[in-house]
Parts: sequence; C-alpha cells; structure tokens
Amino acid sequence: MKINLKNGIDKLLFGMKQSDVTAIYGKPDRNYKDEDDNVIFAYNALKMRLTFYQEEALKLGYIVASSPAIELFGNKVIGKKISEIKKELAAKGITKFTQEEFDTFENYFNEDNWIILQTEFDEVVKFEIGAIINQKDEFDWKFGK
Repeated sequence: MKINLKNGIDKLLFGMKQSDVTAIYGKPDRNYKDEDDNVIFAYNALKMRLTFYQEEALKLGYIVASSPAIELFGNKVIGKKISEIKKELAAKGITKFTQEEFDTFENYFNEDNWIILQTEFDEVVKFEIGAIINQKDEFDWKFGK
C-alpha cells in the first residue's frame, strides 16, 4: 500500500466520505466516535484507522497505519530503523522533523507533509498522515478534484 504524501494512502484520498471508503474497502471492523464526535473507521486486515472530521462534513482527514505493507517512495516503513527512514526521506528533501518522546515511544513529525513516524525501541511501529492545511488555513481536500 503506497503512501501518497499530502493525499492519503493506497486508494484513500483526503476528503472522501464514509460511503466512498466503504465502496472500496467494505464495512470497517469497528466504527465509533471519538471525544470530538469524529467518526473513526478501523480496518483490522489493513491495520488502518481512519478519522472523518465532524467539523468538516465528515470528510476523511487523518489516517493511522501500522501495516507492514505500507511503503513510502517504494520503501517499507513499519519495522525499519528510524535512522534508515530519515536517510531515505532526506534523499527526497524531507529533513525537518520535530521529535517528541513519551514512555518508550518517540514521534517524528514533519509538518510540511503532515506525517508522524512513531517509533518504539528505535523502530517505526506506526505511520500517521493528515490532510494538509493550505495558506488560507483550510483543509486541502484531494478527493473530487
């Protein structure tokens, strides 16, 4: 499953509605609301959690993935050393990361692409990607363009 920076993962595009997603992947294994009334779809086989923003007409705005099948620039992400991933990203011009630590986890956040690489014990265990906010301070929805 290919990560498409600023757009989504695989066939998922930011801005899709729940019906668009279920047309592609079927009914989610879990469907619930978070504390902000956003709708969350969880797909066990895909190892992905999708967030549809309540304040944005329930459009897909955030994806959390931990599948070993996800790839960025043709390279696997999950299970790799963060140093390797950062080297691969640097070759593509992605070098700025804000690092946060909590317990045994570390997050590496790149705001330009709105991605987070979460590591534990120096290995990437989770990849997060969100819809981009444009210069007008609005979401840059990709679906339907």
